[in-house]
Amino acid sequence: MQQSSTEATALPFQWNLLAWAALVGTATGLAVVGFHELLGFINNFLFGPFVEGLLSLGTSTAPPAPELPSLSPEGSTPLKALLEIGLGGLGFLPPPPAPPLPAPPPLPTAPGWLDLWPVVVVPTVGGLAVGVLRRIGGDLGPGLPSLQAMAEGSQPATPKLPLLRLVAASLSLGSGASLGPEGPSVEGGGNIGLWVGERGRLTPQSQKTLVAAGVAAGLAAGFKAPIAGVFFALEGSFSAIPGRPSVRAVLVAAVASCLVTQLCLGDTPILRLPAYEVRSPLELPLYLGLGVASSLMSWLLISLLAAGRSQRLQQWLGRLPIGLPTALGGAAVGGMALLFPQVLGVGYDTIEALLGRDGGIPLLTLAVLLVVKVLATAVSSATGFVGGGFAPSLFLGAVLGNCYGQILGDSGLHLPVAEPPAYAMVGMAAVLAGSARAPLTALLLLFELTRDIRIVLPLMAAAGLSAALVERWQGLHDPGLLGPDPMEEERRGRLTALSVAEAFEPEAPLVLEADTPVLQALNQLVACHGHALIVSEGEWAMGLVTLPDLQRVLSATQHWTTQQIAQEGPSHRLDKQTNRPADDCAMDSEPRLLDCRRGELVWLPLCASLAQLEEQLLSQGLRQLPVFDLPQAREGALPHGLPARGLPLSRLRGLASRDGMALALARQISWPDRRPGDPMDPPPDPPGTDG
Repeated sequence: MQQSSTEATALPFQWNLLAWAALVGTATGLAVVGFHELLGFINNFLFGPFVEGLLSLGTSTAPPAPELPSLSPEGSTPLKALLEIGLGGLGFLPPPPAPPLPAPPPLPTAPGWLDLWPVVVVPTVGGLAVGVLRRIGGDLGPGLPSLQAMAEGSQPATPKLPLLRLVAASLSLGSGASLGPEGPSVEGGGNIGLWVGERGRLTPQSQKTLVAAGVAAGLAAGFKAPIAGVFFALEGSFSAIPGRPSVRAVLVAAVASCLVTQLCLGDTPILRLPAYEVRSPLELPLYLGLGVASSLMSWLLISLLAAGRSQRLQQWLGRLPIGLPTALGGAAVGGMALLFPQVLGVGYDTIEALLGRDGGIPLLTLAVLLVVKVLATAVSSATGFVGGGFAPSLFLGAVLGNCYGQILGDSGLHLPVAEPPAYAMVGMAAVLAGSARAPLTALLLLFELTRDIRIVLPLMAAAGLSAALVERWQGLHDPGLLGPDPMEEERRGRLTALSVAEAFEPEAPLVLEADTPVLQALNQLVACHGHALIVSEGEWAMGLVTLPDLQRVLSATQHWTTQQIAQEGPSHRLDKQTNRPADDCAMDSEPRLLDCRRGELVWLPLCASLAQLEEQLLSQGLRQLPVFDLPQAREGALPHGLPARGLPLSRLRGLASRDGMALALARQISWPDRRPGDPMDPPPDPPGTDG
């Protein structure tokens, strides 16, 4: 009866959370539908009637509007047609009519590429509108890291419905900013999730789940890919969400949002990708080379985005008049579009052209387009346009993969490999995986778009290698495509300002020899109230063993002993202390401390900050780790691996922990004037006050 009553009280909570998640998914889907409709309307107006009006200025009779060709039977928007023209050659306007006879000698005419001057005007006007809207409307709402902190209660909850964010993104992308629509959709869904959780007075854990549900719903609706949306919510900074009800809620939200977008916008994939071509399984090592090249492109993209968001540049742009920074950014993007119209807008049409079978684009043209596109994306992000980085990373991956395929094939090494579009599809996933730090999301997204099982192996190889290399170069904490969040950056700034020595445990680290019996090590660790100990061999530290590691080995040993006694009979007497057979052979087989070592020693140099301590602890799932004072340690880089002989115990300075980090932050809040290195005791009370 007690068990049934427990189940009865648990079921309403699960169904209640699923209902809230379905509401978040439906609301996010409707928001994304409205966003896409508004984006299409602005795009059609600016590159349609607005451009025609610009062309008619200064003329007595308006010339006939240029007929923009459509390369697909379904029709296309004016911007799409312009982008498709740019793939085959420049020339947006027809040549001017011949002068009537007799006519004076013709004056020198401007170069043909200047006929594309409306391409510069439209992003400039759109940038001015976005800048004014952002200045008048104020904050667009918290980003994903702050949403997570708000749900946990470490920051005041201030979610905003994504109306202003989506309108600003529609103006940005509709006028030609070189960004993507997925970022606003994802962050808008996260804000909807927290807003619903706040209004529903749910617990912090449930609010945290609804934020993840909104993130999954935003990506699922943006790409019409519910599986990729779920994995993106659980793969990134939301992977700490525990429990089956949370995962179910994320699934429900992704399904609900994707269903809404399919009912309202149709079930046509957002990208029409060709069937993947396989020549030989021996090509798989070549895709590893593409993974390395994609990691370099990912590193370049996120580095330029970070440079554009730097505090110094943003302060300089903030001193300019309202709307001028985004207008200048739009003019710069428009200037690049004079030669390469493909950099305008989201770029899905260019991706489809790169994946087409109607002949390739020259290798040199693609190489220059690669450089221009990454610059246009960085300028758009730095100057205040609103958009995401998923679409630019897919664009860059498609161009890079096409170049790579051409180099391997007919334009370079003449190897018997697949056509360049096959490498372009894998390049899309690899650059996205490295840029967003989400290899599973990238893999599943391309798999959902192609629905071809043959692409999985190349995707896994290239995307996994790209993400691993970028993480090695950039560290674990990097805003990547979503960009930094002001509140989260402020919190990490406080951590960076404090040395790892501020988080030392008051007790000395427990160091035991590698041949120490496990039970003896466990007793000593419990006696000193520690969570981890250091395994040594002579004067060298060789590993870190935690309390769960010791318990795991002892449990396995005890289970083995029980089975042996059951098989061989009760003649084997058990030792009262070890609960193991007391004969010499059994005692010789008792596990030692070295058997409990789970992996390489995780450590930090003394020059590290609390921000790096947080990265090491979270990524490794630890509560404590040792700190060594090594002169050759590089400041700002997390250590990787151990020297051949280990780390010298003479350089061990202490154990830094999560609790110590929390105490260091608490001391900073209660005693803000204290500097690192000052005594830990608080300042004395002023004279005349009671103790």
